[in-house]
Amino acid sequence: MSASKVEDFDDVSRQGLPDGWAWATVADVGDVELGRPRHPDWHEGPDMRPYLRVSNVFENRIDATGMKEMDFSGVFDRYRLEPGDVLLNEGQSPHLVGRPAMYRGEPADVAYTNSLIRFRANTGLLPEWALLVFRNHLHSGRFMREVRITTNIAHLSATRLKAVEFPVPPTAEQHRIAAALDIRMARLDAVDRTVASARRDLAALRKAVLLDAVPEPEQWPAHWTATTTGKAGTVELGRARHPNWHTGPKVRPYLRVANVFEDRIDIGDVKDMDFSGVFGKYRLEPGDILLNEGQSPHLVGRPAMYRGIPEGVAFTNSLLRFRASDDVLPGWALLVFRRHLHAGRFMREVRITTNLAHLSGARLKAVEFPVPPLDEQRHLVRTTKQRLASLDCIELGLDRATRHNSALRRALLSEAFSGRLVPQDPADESAEELLKQIRMEREAAETERKAARTAARTGRKAKVDTIPPLSASADDTILADGEQATLPLEFSS
Repeated sequence: MSASKVEDFDDVSRQGLPDGWAWATVADVGDVELGRPRHPDWHEGPDMRPYLRVSNVFENRIDATGMKEMDFSGVFDRYRLEPGDVLLNEGQSPHLVGRPAMYRGEPADVAYTNSLIRFRANTGLLPEWALLVFRNHLHSGRFMREVRITTNIAHLSATRLKAVEFPVPPTAEQHRIAAALDIRMARLDAVDRTVASARRDLAALRKAVLLDAVPEPEQWPAHWTATTTGKAGTVELGRARHPNWHTGPKVRPYLRVANVFEDRIDIGDVKDMDFSGVFGKYRLEPGDILLNEGQSPHLVGRPAMYRGIPEGVAFTNSLLRFRASDDVLPGWALLVFRRHLHAGRFMREVRITTNLAHLSGARLKAVEFPVPPLDEQRHLVRTTKQRLASLDCIELGLDRATRHNSALRRALLSEAFSGRLVPQDPADESAEELLKQIRMEREAAETERKAARTAARTGRKAKVDTIPPLSASADDTILADGEQATLPLEFSS
């Protein structure tokens, strides 16, 4: 059975699938349901159940650590997970939206919230195949085309997921592909876990190097001057952006939080704004340290030094600028701020608004800042830079391993969805037949549900109709106007 070449079904026309396959949508081949919202009133109740949320679902892996509980009285059956259900992240950073994992029965009796979407495959569709399709959509960027951004979080709605295209091979071929991919993908996943573990070790080493150069305040040498950031230099918040300043006579480039990484400024996407009358105030000078004012909590205060490129550039209020005084080297200031970042010092100063953490200029000014003699600053900056450079080389190697592993995964999935990974069997029942059976089963199930609802309504009406009217008694006799009935009274001692 021949197959037309398919490099990535994300952009393939409906004529590009292997023979015997068929295109469908996610809604055609399974049930899609958003999880239950959380509510303060459900923090306790008679039917407390554990639930999974977005922080528990990683690609092809569910981590039950830190699961919470909620009262699911009357609705647990609707949100209860069954083995084979595939969970996808509904809200995340854009490149992680739709990150899928299969629930395999552990932990038992668990539900899920509306930060996740559940896909439950219809009969004839292998859940493992659905997981592979969703993983391919994740890595090909297909899900990113469906996201909507709200308060800096990307969302993939259940409605949009239902309409996403879904390639369907014959059932037997689904089993063959899933079996062939199982070992190969497991090896790639193991590499990812190893790289992730190495990154954690590297972060611990980097923190140790920085803490060795700039220890905790109680360990500062006696000849160091203990001061605050505000006294070691000047701190200034950048200029706010405004639609009226998109054009004007003094348009200048500016840096924003998206340009500032740790010890690195990315000038690949620098915007312009009119700085008429204020450019001198916000113009950067070589040696200025820029710190992220607003970011996710663990990245607030992420610092980098401006070294003069690009020239004539300003900065906006998503950044704070520190300009060192005469007795503080810019390199030393950068080292101190990197130390504070990795030691979690800045996190103690953040305030959260609309899902973003903020480090105000006033709070940064109050953060402790050690000032050794200038010669000692130079020595510490030089030796620490050398030690960190070795760690940076290791990190570059990990980055290469990650890219290589990702490329292998995409190539492997491409082979699977092109029909080249396993032999095709002309005797396999076609995917069109499978989709026809799924439609028939769903129509039959819907007919059953309608009949059950009709029977329930009929039963309720029949019950009302069979209630006998109240019989009349002597006490129910209608009295003429002005007459008064004597009612018997009973007393008990």
